[in-house]
Amino acid sequence: MSRRSSRLQAKQQQPLSCQEESPQELQTPEHLQTRKRRTAEEIKKREDGKIAKKHQYEIKSCWPPTITGGISPCIIIETPHKESVTTDFSRFKKYRFRNLFINPSPLPELNWGNSKDVWLNILKKENRYAHCKHFTSLHSSLQPHMRSILLDWLLEVCEVYALHRETFYLAQDFFDRFMLTQKNINKSMLQLIGITSLFIASKLEEIYAPKIQEFAYVTDGACSEDDIVRMELIMLKALKWELCPVTIVSWLNLYLQVDALKDVPKVLLPQYSQEKFIQIAQLLDLCILDVNSLDFQYRTLAAAALCHYTSMEVVKKASGLEWESISECVEWMVPFVTVAKKVPATLKNFKKVAAEDQHNIQTHTNYLDMLEEVNSGIASTAPGELSPVSTGGIITPPKSTEKK
Repeated sequence: MSRRSSRLQAKQQQPLSCQEESPQELQTPEHLQTRKRRTAEEIKKREDGKIAKKHQYEIKSCWPPTITGGISPCIIIETPHKESVTTDFSRFKKYRFRNLFINPSPLPELNWGNSKDVWLNILKKENRYAHCKHFTSLHSSLQPHMRSILLDWLLEVCEVYALHRETFYLAQDFFDRFMLTQKNINKSMLQLIGITSLFIASKLEEIYAPKIQEFAYVTDGACSEDDIVRMELIMLKALKWELCPVTIVSWLNLYLQVDALKDVPKVLLPQYSQEKFIQIAQLLDLCILDVNSLDFQYRTLAAAALCHYTSMEVVKKASGLEWESISECVEWMVPFVTVAKKVPATLKNFKKVAAEDQHNIQTHTNYLDMLEEVNSGIASTAPGELSPVSTGGIITPPKSTEKK
């Protein structure tokens, strides 16, 4: 064989032998293969995303841009799993539900709270603090006129120490509710319960409340300071520390304020006539001495008294109550109004009391004589009914001139 032929044959056989001897040299490195796979996956994801976006755009564009009425087509399509279900209310027939919003709120718009919420909270509190005239049936030795004598004495004590009307009506509420929690209270305990009620009320309402020594002094030795302290704890436990009722005078303040309100931002400042307030307050003082007044809610008593001195339109505006709600109380109050108008109420001056606060100080007049006249008038119209006789001397406080 020639030299040229041998070289050609060797050249043709060389690639084959090299592939057999070192196949790894002809393969792509591993990190380069991984990079290529990642690049291919990313390209595929991008293409899929473009297709999805295109598909989504095509779905959205298939709806008209606007539908008649401006309603989205998604709302028009009815959802199968949201079917309307008709509730059967027949099983609730044995229950009686109360609508707390039957009487709309007479309060104006307030900048410090929601007037509807404030009104609803007041009504809830009114229903929470219950009172009843039948507490005398729980105490065999007590008569209704004894309560009248006690409250009349508390009115006198309040005037002597220039206590507020709210203080007296808090004490009256504490006394009536406490008597409902007890049984067979002896009449000798009434004065202690009454003065303790006033002691608790004064600590809640008065800025400068009288000292306990002064409350013991006005009982003329019937109650000691220790007796008042012990009775205070007994009463607080019996009342379950519920000491914030909406009193009759609070309702009266609210009604007159709503009726006379002109400057809404100053809704908490009295804007009504002091003369009108003390006239109606005197009527309520007389009415509360009668145990039958506890047949009515406090707000009904205040609304009925307001009706006698104004009109039903004012009552409806100020209280939201209709005539049907207060008619019974208005009729019951007629003889009290007749007697109260015979004694004109006058605004008294008290030392160290601002002129704009004079009407809020509790005053006292001959309420027991007025109450006896009311009862005698009722007895004359109803011959079969006997009027209770006021017997003095059961509770005899010191004279007003001695309580200095």
